[in-house]
Parts: sequence; structure tokens; C-alpha cells
Amino acid sequence: MIKRIEIIPIAYKKSKRRGIKREWIDDAITNPEQMVEGYGNRKVAHKKLLLGDKEYLLRVVYEETEEIYIIVTAYLTSQIDRYWKEENE
Repeated sequence: MIKRIEIIPIAYKKSKRRGIKREWIDDAITNPEQMVEGYGNRKVAHKKLLLGDKEYLLRVVYEETEEIYIIVTAYLTSQIDRYWKEENE
């Protein structure tokens, strides 16, 4: 079964303002390059993106139920090393 991806309204508004495309969010959730634990029961999907000539990390914070991913927020950061977890950590 394929889970639905739902973006809460405030997250949708903020991601639009930040220039984050819906397909980037969907791709980060369905094909993450990395998954890390967030606060509470939240998870964070990481996806690296090359925008212009600069690399960014898309962080998509979400909660998950059996049938749905609920996107709480999504943002781009250039501080990849701050969030990217190397395998040996």
C-alpha cells in the first residue's frame, strides 16, 4: 500500500515561501538519502539538492501513521555538515 503524503497548511505555506517544490518534498519522503530521528515521534528525511552551483540539504520533518505521512515542516539549509549523520557516528 502506498502511503499518502499530506502537508499541514502552515508547512505548505512556509515551503512555498521558501521556494521548495511539492515534488521535492514527495521525493524526500519516498526516496530519502538519509533518515534521522527528530524530536518526539517525528522523523526527518534528508535529500541533497544542487540549486544553481550550490549544494543544499532539504530537511523534511514528518510524523507517520499506517496510511499517511504528515509533513510538519520542510526547509533548505546550506549547513549540510551540521545535520548530515555520517555512518560511523
